[in-house]
Amino acid sequence: MDNSIRELLQQLRRFRDERDWAQFHNPKDLALALSIEAAELNEQFLWKKPEEADQAKVREELADVLLYAFQLADKYNWDVIKLMQEKMKRNGEKYPVAKARGTAKKHDEFDAE
Repeated sequence: MDNSIRELLQQLRRFRDERDWAQFHNPKDLALALSIEAAELNEQFLWKKPEEADQAKVREELADVLLYAFQLADKYNWDVIKLMQEKMKRNGEKYPVAKARGTAKKHDEFDAE
């Protein structure tokens, strides 16, 4: 795992532990918190053109989403870099360039034509 990610995880754990919040940070509640923060991120764009969203608020909510995502991965002792690399590999298999380039279709719609 990248050193900067290790350091971030240490900071997150220290922040959590100083407040005695580990007791609340089970996978279910971390996933729910992540989902709630993702909804707050979505709210920054609701009924607006993308360029009208307040970038400071978008940054704030995106940071919350990422922090909860990293904490959830940490709870399972998953290496986030490896986790994302594995997912990108699977995405590459599901969305080969020859079929996916320039289309927003889902992988199961490629051969529907």
